[in-house]
Amino acid sequence: MTRTSQTSSLAPTAPSERIDAMDVMRGFALLGIFLLNIEFFTRPLQDINAAGIDSAARGLDYAVEWATYFFVQNKFWTLFALLFGMGFTVMIDRADRAGRPFVLIYLRRTLALLAIGVLHAVLIWSGDILLTYAIAALLLLVARQTRRAWRRWRDKAEPPPMSAAHLAQWGIALYAAPLLLLLAFGIRGTARADLPLKPERQAEIAASVAEDMAVRNRAEQAYGEGSYRQAVDQRLQDTAAQVVSTFATMPWTLGIFLLGAAIVRSGALWNIRKHQGDFRRMRNWGLLAGFALMAISVQLGTATPTRIRLPGAFQLATLFMASLILALAYGATIVTFLDSRAGPWMKRWLAPAGRMALTNYLLQSVVGTLLFYQYGLGLWGQVSRAWQFALVIAVFALQLVFSRWWLSRFRFGPVEWLWRWATYGRRPAMR
Repeated sequence: MTRTSQTSSLAPTAPSERIDAMDVMRGFALLGIFLLNIEFFTRPLQDINAAGIDSAARGLDYAVEWATYFFVQNKFWTLFALLFGMGFTVMIDRADRAGRPFVLIYLRRTLALLAIGVLHAVLIWSGDILLTYAIAALLLLVARQTRRAWRRWRDKAEPPPMSAAHLAQWGIALYAAPLLLLLAFGIRGTARADLPLKPERQAEIAASVAEDMAVRNRAEQAYGEGSYRQAVDQRLQDTAAQVVSTFATMPWTLGIFLLGAAIVRSGALWNIRKHQGDFRRMRNWGLLAGFALMAISVQLGTATPTRIRLPGAFQLATLFMASLILALAYGATIVTFLDSRAGPWMKRWLAPAGRMALTNYLLQSVVGTLLFYQYGLGLWGQVSRAWQFALVIAVFALQLVFSRWWLSRFRFGPVEWLWRWATYGRRPAMR
């Protein structure tokens, strides 16, 4: 794949200008996202922080629980975020090479994504991730424009784009900062573990636990027994809570976006064959280190601790470290496979799904909620983890077939087409 040539104006990326590896990775990431999300199509999102490996599960259900936590939990969300960071950077770099201003187009693209995320969260499923990505993209734009204004004022010249190494350093720093803070809270919690809680503090904790349980029960009733209108009302509440929690996890999201930007800015994806050795090392060392960290984390526990002590903080820190390392290793594994005999098959089947990643992500939510919510088939809480896994594989296989069929006839997925229309202010050719 060669770099995009300079153009006089910005337009939707043509098929000949796409990076095949990114499309294949998006297609692969969709499977992991669905494997994780399906559990919360059939139980309240309020359980997401406490969800770990269910020790009460048996047989195949336990195997799926364990494998999902060990291989999927947080890893594919992180890979998806890396790919969003890559995609936004490709857009910025195309604008820079074309010599065209991009801020207005970037804003349109991000605000359109924000609108899609809001509609998804309120009308379909409140576990939406697009809102988080859109907010992160807006914050990155503010940071970039602030840096450029400062450099122009200081140096009286247009600053060059931030280098891949600089982006990676900022990405790692943003990702690591909350983990260091978490460990500091763990140390503080352990040191104060023997101190008795004041009665008023005990009352506050008990009231908070009772309120959380009441919210969870309302969500279970709305989705498992309520009408579509009741589900929308509950999703409005869940979405508001999700937005608040988004800002707590924003340093992680921004760090992942910047690491994705660094990968694109390094040029490695533009010449995969030249960088095969780098990708193999990332795959081999990443899988080894990531699985070792996951083994340590699982040994310490899987459910989110209710009170932070050093063991619990270390459990969460190793989980998040492993998630980033394994997301990078999974991506590198996909890239190395593209140069093997499996490469043509992956481009034929996974790449179309990746080119329609937004459409397919939303379709997964539509299918999941219609299967499990009361206003659909009403299977809430009735499908075991093993059968959830089977459903994911079946639906994902249909998505692969559908994506290939659709893109043999149209240039974009339906939601991607709308997104590009909103971004560039003109309707792109669909055929």
